[in-house]
Amino acid sequence: MKRRYTVAGSVAGAALVGVLVAVSSGVPAFSAQNTSGHHSVNGMAGMKGHHSAATATTSAAPVPAEPTATEPTATKPADQAPPGVSDDDGPDATASADPSAPTATPDAPNDHNMPGMTAQPAYGPNLDPGESDTVSPAVKGIAPQQSFNPGPDVSTHHEFQANCYMSHHAANDPIVFPGMTGASHLHTFMGSSTTDADTTTTSLQSGKTSCITPGDKSGYWHPSVLNGDKLVTTAYKQTIYYKSGVSDYRTVQAFPRGLRYVVGSPTQTREEFENHPGTVEGWECGDSADNFEIPDHCAEGSYLNIRMQAPSCWDGVHLDSADHKSHMAYPVYENYRKVCPSSHPVAVPMVEFKMAFNVSGDMSKVHLSSGTDWSWHYDFFNGWDAPTLSALVKHCINGGLQCDPRGFDLYKPERGAALNQNYELAS
Repeated sequence: MKRRYTVAGSVAGAALVGVLVAVSSGVPAFSAQNTSGHHSVNGMAGMKGHHSAATATTSAAPVPAEPTATEPTATKPADQAPPGVSDDDGPDATASADPSAPTATPDAPNDHNMPGMTAQPAYGPNLDPGESDTVSPAVKGIAPQQSFNPGPDVSTHHEFQANCYMSHHAANDPIVFPGMTGASHLHTFMGSSTTDADTTTTSLQSGKTSCITPGDKSGYWHPSVLNGDKLVTTAYKQTIYYKSGVSDYRTVQAFPRGLRYVVGSPTQTREEFENHPGTVEGWECGDSADNFEIPDHCAEGSYLNIRMQAPSCWDGVHLDSADHKSHMAYPVYENYRKVCPSSHPVAVPMVEFKMAFNVSGDMSKVHLSSGTDWSWHYDFFNGWDAPTLSALVKHCINGGLQCDPRGFDLYKPERGAALNQNYELAS
């Protein structure tokens, strides 16, 4: 049976003090601080083996092949998926039905408080001056047509990719611990380089992005993966899918400005993780698949992979909620079709993280900064340029295509692309 990790100490999983050393590929070293430079990372305590602050091996976010003004300035590796990861995904997995969740209140149960961890504050999201956490008037959902049948000539896919490199690592979480620097376990960030404890909708736009689409300055983050005291990274781009979670993919609408949410929980049980409506695959490496604990051994040269789906139905009103989940819901089944529940009538893109970590061989010391192997979860904070996101949703998701980050379907080249060669909207 694989070892378990518990979280304790004054700050759960905060680690990796000082400058992180670059990998032998020559990528420049960067600090374990947020890229913005104001927030340091506290020491880790309480993980099995008493992981002390240590120098870790990692790499900065490489630049894609087509540089833009908003992208990092490091060397990009070969444009390919890591071993064991395919860029050509199969048909969408069917998610389990999920009961519609009530709107949370400030007194809602807190699933991010753990022994020795900074207590989550009362609900109060980071907002820009004049910004509200509600949308008025409420956004209306598009009613699906029960008779809709796309026919065999239409792809079973309705998606596009966001390809993003790891950007920075810090013990911050602007959704769960807004304004509380160093209060969370260690997170690995992708997307906007400015994401820190004080992140707002506007601040996401103020820096660069580690995504190859310059219009995507969203904040994406998840608990960091460590091998003993060493941070596990990858020089490859990570894959974040934007899919339709409902049967009538023509009803999917782009995210509203400022939407944010959390998928999963660091305190979830193994059973909750295994049966989570958004779990597609557990931990995988080499020929070892469908694990809900990290395997004790992975074939040399393989990558540790995991996938998980986010809810794709929004209540049309709240950009956040006290538990950071209740304003979102998973689709339910109605007449054998996936639809949004009446409490959350707006179909939005279903975000699916497909992460790959460069670690193999003896995995006995590989663990998450958040604790158990089933504590995997992730956060999303929408920072897309609205016209760019709308164009990709309309062309790829509503159009029933299987698109790359440019909005191009290799199997239907006659349909064209949503973006130009620089991953930008054509003028």
